[in-house]
Amino acid sequence: MKATPTQRDDYVHFLEMETRWSDNDGYGHVNNVVYYSFFDTAVNRHMLDAGVLDIASSPVVGLVVETQCQYYRSISYPDRVTIGLRVAHLGTSSVRYELGVFRNDEVQASAQGHYVHVYVERATQTPTAIPTETRVLLQTLQKSTPA
Repeated sequence: MKATPTQRDDYVHFLEMETRWSDNDGYGHVNNVVYYSFFDTAVNRHMLDAGVLDIASSPVVGLVVETQCQYYRSISYPDRVTIGLRVAHLGTSSVRYELGVFRNDEVQASAQGHYVHVYVERATQTPTAIPTETRVLLQTLQKSTPA
């Protein structure tokens, strides 16, 4: 992960969300665990909206096996956040998403991170190839990044 915050232009897809009163912790800012919820919501909402994921019945699902987040600036309720999404690596059975969390209309990320999905057969929980329709969608999220 980069030592400096990413920019909105570094991402391919965006989801806007409102923070909630309950997102703030005792220090008056959004608690760190909420950022992982932002990540999960952005990825899964994109999959649901594209029709490649049915939460109740898809025979192949992505399970999170790795997560990481860096924090640069605080976000607090009632801020609005935009989650930027891109695919950094697309393997046979896994995908690495990179995400940026942008406060209100700011151009620089307040936080950024990644997580990795490994695709498994729902019934057996064994790794399997990413389904074709899902792979096609994930390819639209790929963006070359500067070295």
